[in-house]
Amino acid sequence: MGTWRQVRAAFLIGSLFMILLIILYWDDVSALNLYDPLHDLYTRRDPWLTSTQTSSPPPSPGPSLTPPFSLFWGSLAALGRLFSSLPPSRGDQTGVDPILGEVAEPGSHSHPPLDLITPAGQRRGKEEGKQRMKAEEREVGEERMRGEEEREVGEERRRKEEEGRQKERRRRIRGVCSGGGSVEFPGRTRTFNQIPNTELDHLIVDDKHKVIYCYVPKVACTNWKRVMVVLSQGLLATDGQPYADPQAVPSDLVHNSTLHLTFAKFWRRYGRLSRHLMSVKLQSYTKFLFVRDPFVRLISAFRNKLGQPNQDFYRQFGAVMLRRYGDGGAELPETAAEAFSAGLRPSFTAFVRYLLDPETEKEEEFNEHWRQVYRLCHPCQVNYDFVGRLEDLERDADQLLRILGVDRLIRFPPSNRNRTATSWERDWFAGVPLDLRRKLYELYEPDFKLFGYPKPQDLLHL
Repeated sequence: MGTWRQVRAAFLIGSLFMILLIILYWDDVSALNLYDPLHDLYTRRDPWLTSTQTSSPPPSPGPSLTPPFSLFWGSLAALGRLFSSLPPSRGDQTGVDPILGEVAEPGSHSHPPLDLITPAGQRRGKEEGKQRMKAEEREVGEERMRGEEEREVGEERRRKEEEGRQKERRRRIRGVCSGGGSVEFPGRTRTFNQIPNTELDHLIVDDKHKVIYCYVPKVACTNWKRVMVVLSQGLLATDGQPYADPQAVPSDLVHNSTLHLTFAKFWRRYGRLSRHLMSVKLQSYTKFLFVRDPFVRLISAFRNKLGQPNQDFYRQFGAVMLRRYGDGGAELPETAAEAFSAGLRPSFTAFVRYLLDPETEKEEEFNEHWRQVYRLCHPCQVNYDFVGRLEDLERDADQLLRILGVDRLIRFPPSNRNRTATSWERDWFAGVPLDLRRKLYELYEPDFKLFGYPKPQDLLHL
């Protein structure tokens, strides 16, 4: 404690002494040219610092100082020059602001304005930052809204286009059925009640979702039957639960006739009420079918059923074609595999002749794979709500699932990319005589007209 008092006393005495010296020598200080005498005094005492001042001008004469004051003042001046001669600090060299720690631009002020450091300035800076953030968020929100509006406009345009296509397809069917298509075909003018039950076996009913599907073989019917199985929950998977994914339904099971409820089975289930129930469901359920270019459908059916060994189709149809129009003679192999190994297979021309032969349907009506669509699905008696086309399968399938309200529950299975193409028609019909082509078109003309497929002029006018 005594030491601290001594220090305070020494500091007080020193301060009084300095004040006294300033008062005594005030006149000399006020008239003093400080640079030269201090420079002389300093350089005589510290030669190291003078090495940096060799280019300084010689000192000019001036009044002298008394030794005490000169020593005091000279010491202060020496310290000032020492600090001024030191190299700049690292912060000064790199332009780093010592307060904010930020890099300053060359020639700019090294410190921020005072109002950015004060509490009020900081608050104002925060407010400005919030405003900038709000402006950016507003811009992002406006851009998102514009994107949503563009998507909605695109969706609305797409919906109108889809609705327009369906209206045109339905309008065409009504026009042909009313006699405006300049084509006549059996059953055009009959009523629905006049259709025999045996001809209603292609109308599959799903009461759960109120859907009626008329399946047409060789027009993606396997996948649409899978969809109907999932919708009706009519088949259980190995885990005991109904199938939820159409693609997982086995193709060999989906064609089992006992699996689907068709209009042909209504008589056995409902008796006298069957026709009344059919009419009610036709009025209130969503009805759809998918179609395809008639000639391309025939090529696909021939390739799949007669162009490769298929025992059932060989025995029932292929052998008949070989006997009637081929070189097989009366003796033919018993199995399709043996016949194909021996090079005995019906040609596409023989297939066309078989379809045009009047004797064919005297024995048995056309197989469903090449029977006309108007005979399978009765478009003049059933007012279909949706008519899809295989040529637009993906687009039409997505639209139909949205209409049915199940697009979020199931997806239509991927289509077969190797399916028969329209461009193949010329190659397949190259060996068919022109008169047979024209007769074949007449046989399938109602399907061409009803579903808007153009007449194959290049095949019929060679």
